[in-house]
Amino acid sequence: MPSSESPPSSAAARTAPMGPDAPQDRADRRRWFALAIVMTAAFMDLVDVTIVNIAIPSITRDTGASFSEIQWITAGYALAFAAGLITGGRLGDIYGRKRMFLIGIGGFTIASALCGFAGNPEMLVASRILQGGMAALMVPQVLSIVHATFPAHERGKVFGLFGAIVGLGAVSGPLLGALLTEWNLFGLQWRPIFLINLPVGIAGLVLGRKFISESKAPKALRLDLAGVFLVTLGLLMLLYPLTRGRELGWPLWGYASMAASLLVFAALIAYERQKASRDGSPLIELSLFRVKSFAAGIAVQLAFGLGLGIFFLVWTLYMQMGLGWSALRAGTTGIPFSISVSVAAGISVQKLVPRFGRKVLQSGALLMIAGLLVYIGEAERYGLAITSWQMIVPLVIMGAGMGLIVAPLTDAVLSGVPKEHSGSASGLINTVQQMGTALGLGLVSVVFFGSISDDLAPQEMGAAFVDAFQQSLWWVAGVLMVIFLVMFALPARPQVHLEGGDDDTAAVPDTGISKEPALSR
Repeated sequence: MPSSESPPSSAAARTAPMGPDAPQDRADRRRWFALAIVMTAAFMDLVDVTIVNIAIPSITRDTGASFSEIQWITAGYALAFAAGLITGGRLGDIYGRKRMFLIGIGGFTIASALCGFAGNPEMLVASRILQGGMAALMVPQVLSIVHATFPAHERGKVFGLFGAIVGLGAVSGPLLGALLTEWNLFGLQWRPIFLINLPVGIAGLVLGRKFISESKAPKALRLDLAGVFLVTLGLLMLLYPLTRGRELGWPLWGYASMAASLLVFAALIAYERQKASRDGSPLIELSLFRVKSFAAGIAVQLAFGLGLGIFFLVWTLYMQMGLGWSALRAGTTGIPFSISVSVAAGISVQKLVPRFGRKVLQSGALLMIAGLLVYIGEAERYGLAITSWQMIVPLVIMGAGMGLIVAPLTDAVLSGVPKEHSGSASGLINTVQQMGTALGLGLVSVVFFGSISDDLAPQEMGAAFVDAFQQSLWWVAGVLMVIFLVMFALPARPQVHLEGGDDDTAAVPDTGISKEPALSR
């Protein structure tokens, strides 16, 4: 009698290959390689958003960038990313997610090289705008590829990994930027913060071609390029006068441009209504705004992005240009904040929101306000003599408040949205937050630079930056109070749409980027 342990016949072996080279094993390895590649690209984008702020003083000293150019180095990226985010996802649906991902990561790498070798502020601003546009092609494909590659029962684990990558990017970006700037590799000063993307991007391009499988949406909708044009035009008409107005003496054309931007946004709404009735594929699904919780949530996301856009830029300017700290000292000072955000975010989603619902988000807004008030008091008390240690308490309080908000906010906003529209809604949420960030960066010229005189003596600069920092924090605190009040319109007990299985309209955990349908509606 043959043993149960006996080897299979050669015929059986030919029809059912076994071992490490079996087709199933190879397919399994390929999808995990694909996951590593797209996660690395997402990490590269997340780091690139946060890494720049810490190097701004070095960029200013080296290139002679003006205050408005400093703002556009950061705001240009956010604006291009926001304007192209939904269209980037839709292009992936139509022409293939793998193809758009490879074009995006290739373009992002080229733009990073242009940033790193920029010879003047104008070239750096233009390269950052290109980089943001390429990110808008690359980033939407990340979770779309995950969704197409992994079965429903494995996606929870994958999204958990993605959440960890997001947290790691938030923590490591400022620190990596500080180290690269401080080390002054090859005498390149700030340039390595962009050039470090080159080997990563090239590797992602080469490996992505090999391991990522192509996928498309079965019923892809049409592009809404007119909608993208109107959104971008309206934001430019609003942001450009805000950033240049102070330097130009607030000319009349600036006020006219900002007023006319409202007409452009009105035209956008009218056009989107017409397009929705004509072919059902608008850039913005206006019917979602009939849901009170969603409309309130969009307002919260816009204001939250605006507040964060102001805070992170002026915080960097305060520490490095006001207090005269090195990039490394400024970067390490932010570590307690990042850790606090990560810890609070985990507790918020797992323990607090299921029990207390909306009150957790509102508590987060109040905690952030409390942290800002403590920070204002510390800056007033210690002035130019303040230390990193004395900043720990307000930063930890602010970080805890931010963590309570960022993790559950998207689910809270989506909880009142019909399931068939959850993808469109989550994509719009991410776009609006990016637009809020761009607007906040533009407002820095008003709330921060607007309180600094143009004819200060060098010895007066530090004190002026400290005062401007305190005034800016009052603005951010005011924005957070508005957020607290608007949050009353959110559902008291958000219900997360996670039971959708393979349903493409199911929402995903808040990772800052929505999955496939969020960017393809």
